[in-house]
Amino acid sequence: MSSGTLIAVHTEAAAQEASGAKDRAEILALIDTLVRANYEKSAALFAAQFTPDAAIFNLAPPLIHHGVDVAEKQQWMDSWETPVGLDTRDFAVTVSGDAAFCHGYMRLHATRPGMPPVDFWMRETLCLERAAGTWRIVHEHASVPFYMDGSLRAAFDLRPEALPG
Repeated sequence: MSSGTLIAVHTEAAAQEASGAKDRAEILALIDTLVRANYEKSAALFAAQFTPDAAIFNLAPPLIHHGVDVAEKQQWMDSWETPVGLDTRDFAVTVSGDAAFCHGYMRLHATRPGMPPVDFWMRETLCLERAAGTWRIVHEHASVPFYMDGSLRAAFDLRPEALPG
């Protein structure tokens, strides 16, 4: 391999690495926008991060939602007395061309009028696609594990810091 070929290979690898870092930064910024939209109780901003036909497996019934129903999401957001806090942790992002997926943890914390505060961690997986230079969520899957002791009790007491490794 000539030195010119080595330089070209190195330059191409560096360009791919820079592009990957840019993509990861854009996706993490999208997640930050979800956090901000929840805190500000802006269903429109939240929905703008998803494609209109996104497959959403969130905590609320039914088993699947297709796209974000902005009116329904706004009603849910408005049911909270406090801002709807979301904290993120340990998000790993993988990008391949115009497709990406990421997974990590999200902590939901807020208070409804007359009820004790809600504060729990969930697992979050997002699949994204880039169209016209913009990343949007095409699939979301949020879940809370449940205890396998026959009680079917949701494991709202789990915290990421309790995980091994």
